[in-house]
Amino acid sequence: MEILFLLIPLSVVLVLMILIGLWWAIDKGQFEHLEGEGERILRHE
Repeated sequence: MEILFLLIPLSVVLVLMILIGLWWAIDKGQFEHLEGEGERILRHE
């Protein structure tokens, strides 16, 4: 039972870190124009 006092806060911190990372990626435009990289490979420039 004592392990829950450690695991629950650690899991909450992990979830918050994942959400902050996802928010940062969306805010910086990491998911804009996803098909552009696939098209760039096919073009010979």
